[in-house]
Amino acid sequence: MDRQRDYHHPYTPYPIQLEFMNAVYNCIEEGDDEPAWMLEHARAEKRRQTLQRRHELNARLTKITAKEEKARRRFESGEPIAKRVVHNSKDDESEEAQFLLDDYESGDEKSRTATLGSGKPLSSETQALIDKLGDSLKCGNNEDPDEVEDELKIFFCSRTHSQLSQFVSELRRVQMPPSLPHEPGTSEKASQKSAGQLTEDFKHVVLGSRKNLCINPKVKKLGNVTAINERCVELQQPSTPKEAKCGFMPNSERETLVHDFRDHTLARIRDIEDLGQLGEKMSICPYYASRSAIKPCEIITLPYPLLLQKTAREALNLSLKDHVVIVDEAHNLMDTISELHSVSVSLRQIKHARSQLTAYLQKFRNKLKGKNRVYVTQLVRLIDSLAAYLEERCQGTQNAQGVVQIGDLMASKGVDQLNMHKLMHYLQESKLARKVDGYTDFTENQGIKQSSNVQQRPKRASVPVLMHVQSFLLALTHPSKEGRFFYSKSVSGHDTEQDVVLKYLSLDPTYHFQKIVEEARAVILAGGTMSPMEDYTNHLLSYLPSAKIKTLSCGHVIPRSNLVAMAIERGPHGHDFEFTYGRRNSSTMIQELGRAVLTGAKVVPDGLVVFFSSYAYLNLAVKEWQQPVGGDSLWNQISATKRIFMEKSEAGSGTPEAATNDLPTEAKQKTVDQVLTDYSARIHDPRNTGGALLLAVIGGSLSEGINFADRLGRGIIVVGLPFPNAQSPEWKAKMEYVEKRAASTAERGNAAKGFHTNACMRAVNQSIGRAIRHQNDYAAILLFDQRYQRKDIRGKLPGWIKESLVEEREPFSGSVDRLRKFFGGKLARAASD
Repeated sequence: MDRQRDYHHPYTPYPIQLEFMNAVYNCIEEGDDEPAWMLEHARAEKRRQTLQRRHELNARLTKITAKEEKARRRFESGEPIAKRVVHNSKDDESEEAQFLLDDYESGDEKSRTATLGSGKPLSSETQALIDKLGDSLKCGNNEDPDEVEDELKIFFCSRTHSQLSQFVSELRRVQMPPSLPHEPGTSEKASQKSAGQLTEDFKHVVLGSRKNLCINPKVKKLGNVTAINERCVELQQPSTPKEAKCGFMPNSERETLVHDFRDHTLARIRDIEDLGQLGEKMSICPYYASRSAIKPCEIITLPYPLLLQKTAREALNLSLKDHVVIVDEAHNLMDTISELHSVSVSLRQIKHARSQLTAYLQKFRNKLKGKNRVYVTQLVRLIDSLAAYLEERCQGTQNAQGVVQIGDLMASKGVDQLNMHKLMHYLQESKLARKVDGYTDFTENQGIKQSSNVQQRPKRASVPVLMHVQSFLLALTHPSKEGRFFYSKSVSGHDTEQDVVLKYLSLDPTYHFQKIVEEARAVILAGGTMSPMEDYTNHLLSYLPSAKIKTLSCGHVIPRSNLVAMAIERGPHGHDFEFTYGRRNSSTMIQELGRAVLTGAKVVPDGLVVFFSSYAYLNLAVKEWQQPVGGDSLWNQISATKRIFMEKSEAGSGTPEAATNDLPTEAKQKTVDQVLTDYSARIHDPRNTGGALLLAVIGGSLSEGINFADRLGRGIIVVGLPFPNAQSPEWKAKMEYVEKRAASTAERGNAAKGFHTNACMRAVNQSIGRAIRHQNDYAAILLFDQRYQRKDIRGKLPGWIKESLVEEREPFSGSVDRLRKFFGGKLARAASD
């Protein structure tokens, strides 16, 4: 049994929170396998060595905090701490010579990074091959041997800066006692009395991308991550004139200002916006200057990409060695790793890149010499080979999607004889994509200036198109079995022109995450709805012995009486609910679903959220419900009970065009924030007694990170099971890969099926978890599908749902009676209180 520890919660913690904290604490403590006496000796020795340094840092931070507080009292927004840098507002040089490639010598072809220019790491087999060949393409180690060893720190990562800002807000609430011992000559009792009145903030820094932290107006206005990154790097090149370089960049002359920025950063807990504002006030780049705070800080918060990509960690000079890594919202982890290491390109983009490259060559062909001419010619051949393959797929009668063999992509123009690694290295070092994009931009501007007609500048792509193509070409260097290539036909844009998309899909997240696990002292994957958890042990962490993996599944903070969960097998008229791919589109099924939703809207008070398996099915249901049946439509009947709100799809097609014209204003497409604001306002409107109905999609914007607490989510309905399409080429490849890996294990024959079901149930559990957010909250969870009665499906629901899941199989009327009794009791108790 764990002894009671004081975790300095800012409030009285729930028992399951203490249970979780004890598990986390034990995991971190057990992360070191050395004997206890050796660990204790090492801690004591390290403490003696760092005490003085820590004391000096705290003294500086105390002064900084006092200085900031004084400035804040004097004025809210005063003069910046350092003089703002005056930048030359003169436009960039317009001479065409600036777009000419510098001479390139191939004898220097040693890759400084393992990305070869895309920001996406090489596969494990590629990396192993490079290692075997003597690291000829790997980067050198730029670590300073005299640097002070890192203090033990926690890396806390989540999907977005919005989620990280929520964590930072909670971190500010924690009141920690001073970490330093009492001063020599002070009695321990007096020190304890003083310490009881003092607190010490965590030394924290948030890391972000250039897009989040850039304060150079000319660079920041580019908007796109890739464009900002490329422009920032370009401004640092030795060839860039001194007057054109970024004036905010830290350098040896500004070292004191960097140290001042570091101390201000650590003086109080700041989120990403605070850090950007601090950089603007001090006229120092927060993206680079924040790195000076990494060594002395205790907690680092950062988004997924900066932690999960080796290239990003190297760019930030982050070492995870012997530190603690916490991944929040970890149900997204495997998908996120796969997405970060996957890339796609369309035929239209390839043609556009070829067109730009052709225009560039027409201008500079006679000035390109030596290796520049050789490699640019190779790039043209490679792009033409990809275009020829996709043209054939676009014009042929092949399937709309399918698997692509890499040999087919490189079958023409002798492309299969190219040294792809050298070509990728050339593209990275020569900055060809940037030169071509710059020249294209220049010629477009010149054309507008010379035109007799006043016209608006054509909209540029957010990412330079050749740069995007270049990022895809890197995938061609992956000879491993960790990924597959696919093609899919689609209609591009708002016209009817058919396009073909070529995609590289990373199938195995293990290799990329294994590097993190091997370096860290402890890795903690945390999430509110991570069930089912076997994918983490069977796939993501399959190389670890079971003794190294600890799992904890907590209950819920609510009593069981505050939740009723039911699997609804049939609708009001007795029609079976089986929303399989082959049966869900029938008019009878959808009308029966509408009648069930109407009944739920009448019984469930306040807010009712209905999750559909896809936007397409939501649209189909809405269209069907709007059809008049017996004089009135189900849509009108539901609307008369609860006002309807709808989620907007990312593609902007949350409501079918045919149905949109007939929808009331409240149901038309809006942004997520608008929908939530209007939905909440309707429920809390004292003039409204019926509540509101929100139609959403599993896996959509409203199924994650949104809290439907209290009246916003008294009922959650999940329609069907959102199984991924097992017949799609991507999922076929995934399931084949999973089954092949499990060929020598006890899971053989069932691994792929289990993996497929787990992906479905994680999405369901995430949607269910939107309701019930605190101890006194209550709600009903209704699962519309016969398949929720199956043991294999029920077994993958969270434990707190299974505890309250009704075991009896009853008709729809029985479930409605149970709902009425549940909410009647809650409303009666609320009235008596």
